[in-house]
Amino acid sequence: MYNFLLPDEFIRSVYEITPEKLKDLGIKGIITDLDNTLVEWDRADATEELVQWFEMMREAGIKIIIASNNHEARVRQFAEPHGIPFIFRAKKPLGAAYYAALVQLRLRRHEVAMLGDQLLTDVMGAKRQKLYTFLVRPVADSDGLVTKFNRFVERRVYNDLKRKGKYPWED
Repeated sequence: MYNFLLPDEFIRSVYEITPEKLKDLGIKGIITDLDNTLVEWDRADATEELVQWFEMMREAGIKIIIASNNHEARVRQFAEPHGIPFIFRAKKPLGAAYYAALVQLRLRRHEVAMLGDQLLTDVMGAKRQKLYTFLVRPVADSDGLVTKFNRFVERRVYNDLKRKGKYPWED
């Protein structure tokens, strides 16, 4: 029932993703969401720890591109200082942004993973494109207005997973 909603891996933080882990999976590139995946939705800049993570990936030859449903100014302000290419107004879960990201990365689907915090946008869109998916626990408890509806639906999915004994983030 949840084929397009269940990620390949549930992770608590982007920092669980290492170059070694990606290389073991055959992954050479990451398409990542921005808001509540890398930083809080209302934080303008990357944290120092995140900058170090970007650098670690870059040194290992792992390519990164940001695909965000947010507007250009928001995504550009975050991505440009770090030299990270980006796609704004990505309209995830539709497939065009994923395809554009693959073209920009110059990688094949089996070489790319999607990193995001939402089942209905990040995971669903990536699964439809046959990408490996990491669902990260949101970095903030609050969300922008549009995301609140998605979280409502996600809670229903998570409640069903709990009933089945498959909830990913047992504390």
